[in-house]
Parts: sequence; C-alpha cells; structure tokens
Amino acid sequence: MSRKQVFTGSPWEPLVGYCRAIRVGHRIEVAGTTAMQDGVVVGAGDPYAQTRFILQTIEKALKELGADMSHVVRTRMFVTDISRWEEVGKAHGEFFGQIQPVATMVEVRALIDPLLMVEIEAEAIVETETEAEFEHEVDAEITE
Repeated sequence: MSRKQVFTGSPWEPLVGYCRAIRVGHRIEVAGTTAMQDGVVVGAGDPYAQTRFILQTIEKALKELGADMSHVVRTRMFVTDISRWEEVGKAHGEFFGQIQPVATMVEVRALIDPLLMVEIEAEAIVETETEAEFEHEVDAEITE
C-alpha cells in the first residue's frame, strides 16, 4: 500500500520527526495543526481567527493528498480556554456545517507556544475510486 506525506515547513516537523498529514490507502490522518506561519502565531489572542487559519491549513494538506473537507470523518480540537469554545465552534461550523464529522473539543493546559489557543487534528476517508486514482498518481510520480 502506498504512503504519501505532506509537510508544511513547520520548524517542529523535522525536530520532532513528523509530517503534517499522511495518506495510506484510503485513510488520511492530519497531525495536530496550530496557527503558525513562518514561526509566527497567526491570530494571537483570537481563537476564531486561529481556528479558521488551522482549518485552511488542513484543507490544503487534504487537497495535496487527493481529498477535501467533505472526506473528513473526525476532528479533535484542543483549546487552552474552553470558555471561548463558541468562537472555535463557529469557525469549525463554517467549514463543517454541512459535513458534520464527529468532533471532540477539550481544554488543555497549554500548547507548544503560549500564544497558541487552538490545535486541531483531523481524520479523513476517501472513496475507493479516488484511492485508485491516487495510487496511479503516486506510481506516476515514482517513475518520473
């Protein structure tokens, strides 16, 4: 079974030894994603803005792996201030209102940077037809 990874250039990816997202067969896993861009927190103090940025990052990673947000079946949201859950939920609903994957939101004491307020993981499953197309694309990339 083929395996394809997506990297975003986060300084933590090589340090910790992980990728942003990985596709194996029809399953895609997206690592905990925060609102960091070029080492700077996007939307500091604004969980809504951070959530939107995170979900846009997840959306890009899924696209690189032959999927989109409609393939997402689960999200896990980690927030540093649960009293602001509605701001996170509002942004999540803007992306997933019609899709409605299962979702979990829990409060955590801290994230890797004190300005980060939200981290989100996602799981997606793609249809068999898409998997066959993906397998063909990966084979083509390997032979080039």
